[in-house]
Amino acid sequence: MRLFHFSEEDNIEIFKPRVKANRTNMPPVVWAIDEEHQFTFFFPRNCPRIVYTKSPQVQAQDETKFFGNTAANTIITVETQWYSRIINTTLYRYEFPTESYILFDETAGYYISHETVKPINKIAINNGLERLMNMNIEVRFTPNLYPVRDQLLESSIDDFGIHRFEHAVQL
Repeated sequence: MRLFHFSEEDNIEIFKPRVKANRTNMPPVVWAIDEEHQFTFFFPRNCPRIVYTKSPQVQAQDETKFFGNTAANTIITVETQWYSRIINTTLYRYEFPTESYILFDETAGYYISHETVKPINKIAINNGLERLMNMNIEVRFTPNLYPVRDQLLESSIDDFGIHRFEHAVQL
């Protein structure tokens, strides 16, 4: 297993446990994402996005509605206004040793450590959209994520993530 953390900062030498702003009920931790789910972080940190994947539980009408005109099994929808930032932002993928990590959310691929973590590797990523396309993940752009979120929450899709939605534009 490999675990990663994505950042726009290129000079992080250690990661100290901290309380996450949207999980203040948790103790301080260092977050990581597994290799299988790392693609959900090929975006600038605060970029609002919705990621959903086809699964056997998806009902026929929802499969047609969300996947009817694509061969992709995973779709990421992003607000149009973020396009320039996405293609112009360099991300840094820090790799972590796995010893102190425990599984937090299997569906999302999230792991946590209560200890300070020193990265074992770092690479720059300048081409997140290209990487996604090479993984056969469809990226869609829309002026407003609210309709997608609302329809998704009313659907039978059970494998999804809504990231940084507090930064989504309210029209």
